Amino acid sequence: MEASENTIKLYYNTEVEKLEMPEYGRNVLHMVEQLKAIEDREKRTQQAFAVVKVMESLNPQVHQQENWSQKLWDHLFIIAGYDLDVDAPFPAPTPEVVNSRPDPIPLNTKPIRARHYGRNIESILDLIASEPEGEMKTAMIRSLAIYMRQQYLIWNKDTVSDETIFQDIERLSGGRVRVPEGIELSKISADASFARPGMNLNFGGNGGGKSGKFNRNFRGKKGKK
Repeated sequence: MEASENTIKLYYNTEVEKLEMPEYGRNVLHMVEQLKAIEDREKRTQQAFAVVKVMESLNPQVHQQENWSQKLWDHLFIIAGYDLDVDAPFPAPTPEVVNSRPDPIPLNTKPIRARHYGRNIESILDLIASEPEGEMKTAMIRSLAIYMRQQYLIWNKDTVSDETIFQDIERLSGGRVRVPEGIELSKISADASFARPGMNLNFGGNGGGKSGKFNRNFRGKKGKK
C-alpha cells in the first residue's frame, strides 16, 4: 500500500545528528543553526546573546561553577561546531583544548609491605625516623604502636602481643626506628570494637607535657605513676 500524501513522517533521535551538548536539547541546536545563517554580523551577535540566555535558563546549575558565563559561551561555540563568527565577550575555545585529556595523576605503584597496616604507616615511620631521640619520639612510637595494633586486630580478631607490633615497627622501618626498652601499650578493653579504625596520633595537638605537641595520654612506662 502506498503511503498517503498526508502521512506524517516520524523522526527518531537515532536517525538525526548526535548532540554535542545533549543537556541543552535539540531545539537549541536548531537555534544555533539559524543563528549561523544570519548574514549581518551585528544581528548575529545580538541573537547569540539571546541564545546564551536560553541556554542559561535550561542549565541553571551552571551557576554553581566558576566563570559560568564563559562556560555558557564555550558551550555555544561547541554546539556551533566551533564555526561561529560573533563578537563574544570571551575568546572562542578550540577543539584541541576542549577535547584534550587531563594529565594523568601519578599513582604510587610501590607495593605495600604490610597491607593490614596500610600505606600511610610507611610515611609515618619515615616521619618518626627523622625525629631526634627523646621523650617526644618515644611517645610517637607508642602512639603508632597502639594504632598498628588496632589495625592488626581488624584483620585478625585474635589477640596480638606488644612484642609482635614492636617487631613490625622495626621491620617496616628497615631498622631506622628502634622501639625503646620498657615501653608498654595500654590494655585493650574486653568490649573494644575495631570495625571503624581511627588514627589518634595527634602529633600537633594540645596535649600537656614539656613539648606541648603530643597528647600525654600516650605516655611510656617512664611516665606512668
